[in-house]
Amino acid sequence: MNILILGGGAREHALAWACAQNPACDRLVCAPGNAGTEALAENAALDILDGENVARFCADRGIDFVIVGPEAPLAAGVADVLRAAGVATLGPSAEAARLESSKAFTKEVCDAAGAPTAAWARFEDADAAKAHVRAGGAPVVVKADGLAAGKGVVVAESVAEAEGAVDDLLALGGSVVVEAFLRGEEASLFVLCDGEAAVPVGTAQDHKRAGEGDTGPNTGGMGAYSPAPVCGPEVERRAMDRIVRPVLREMARRGTPFTGVLYAGLMIEDGAPSLVEFNVRFGDPECQALMMRLGAQALDLMLACAEGRLEGERASWADDHAMTVVLAARGYPGGYAKDERIGGLDALPATADQQTFHAGTAREGGMTVSAGGRVLSATGRGATLAEARRRAYALAGAVEWPGGTFRRDIGWRAL
Repeated sequence: MNILILGGGAREHALAWACAQNPACDRLVCAPGNAGTEALAENAALDILDGENVARFCADRGIDFVIVGPEAPLAAGVADVLRAAGVATLGPSAEAARLESSKAFTKEVCDAAGAPTAAWARFEDADAAKAHVRAGGAPVVVKADGLAAGKGVVVAESVAEAEGAVDDLLALGGSVVVEAFLRGEEASLFVLCDGEAAVPVGTAQDHKRAGEGDTGPNTGGMGAYSPAPVCGPEVERRAMDRIVRPVLREMARRGTPFTGVLYAGLMIEDGAPSLVEFNVRFGDPECQALMMRLGAQALDLMLACAEGRLEGERASWADDHAMTVVLAARGYPGGYAKDERIGGLDALPATADQQTFHAGTAREGGMTVSAGGRVLSATGRGATLAEARRRAYALAGAVEWPGGTFRRDIGWRAL
C-alpha cells in the first residue's frame, strides 16, 4: 500500500513512524515532511491546501491512502476532493470539520445533541462581548471562533484580562465565543469515526502553557502523556455515551456524517466529563504518545475508518504508558531564532520505547537545523509513566541545541 501523510510536524512524523511499522505499508510519502520524516519516507513539496493538486499527486504516484494530519487542509475541503477522486482518506469533510473550525458551530451541535458543555455566547461586536463578560464576571474563557493553531483560547482570571482577549481575538477577524469557566481536570479522548461506528483509540493529557507549573502563555503544546489517569474506563464510557455518540448522531441527522479522528477535549469533575472543545484530527503533541503505544495497528485502524468498516474493530492496548516532551526554540511562542544547528540526533536511541519525532526542522548542508517554534518531541514508552518519563527526558537531555528549551515537569499532575 502506498500512503501519503499531509503535514510537516511531529504529529505527522509519529504517524509516519507508526505506519512504517506495519508490513502493509509499501511506500510512504510525507508532504511536506521535515528532516526527521526523510529517514523513513519520501518528502514531497506539495501545496496541501489545494485539494485538486493533492488528488493529481495521488494519481501520479499511485497513492492508495491519504492521512490528513493538520486541521487547515480539512477545513479547506481537501478530504472532500480526495474522496470524490476515489482515494481512501482519513479526515472529515469541510462541513464536518466545522466541529473544529467554528467554536460556535460546535456549541450549536452540542446544544442540539444534549451534550454537556459550558454555557456560551457568540459575539462580533467587542462592546457587546465585554458587556457580557462584565455581567458574568471572571474567571471566564474567550475563544476565537475560527482556527488559531491551538492559541486562540484565553482563560481569563480577571474581567480586564477577558476584555483584552476580546480585543486581541476579534483583531484576528471573525467572531469570539465567550464561555463559562468549567472546573475540574482536563484530558483528551481520541475516537475514530466512520460516519456510523466510533472506536476510542486512546486518552492523553497535554501541557499547553510555556512555563513549568503550567504557567506562562498558551502554546501549541509543550508535552503530553498517555493514558490520562483522570479519564479511566468509566469516564471514557460516559464521554462516549453522553458526548461523542450524541454528537455523531446529530451530525448524521444534519446530513454531514463525521468520518475521521474526533478529538474530544474534556473537563472532568467528580468523574463527570463535559466538552471543552472538539478537534477533527490527532492532537500534537498527544499523537506522539498515542502512536508510541498503538504502533503498527494504528495503520489498520485508520484504514478501517477511512473505508467505513470500523464496526467490530478495537484498539489493542498493552499495559503501558508513553510521554512526549517538546523541545522548543527559546522565546516560543513569541519571537525566536531559526536555522540553529542541532547536534547529537544521530546518537539518540530509536527503539519501540524511545523515539525523537521532528517538527520544526530542516536540512541545510547535511546538518539538521531549527525551522520553527516547536522543533522536536522526545518520546518515551514504559511499563509505568515514571519509566516513560525517564526515557523521554533522557532523549531530551541528550540533544545538543543551546538555543532549545523544554519543560522539566511534564506529567507532574499524574506523578
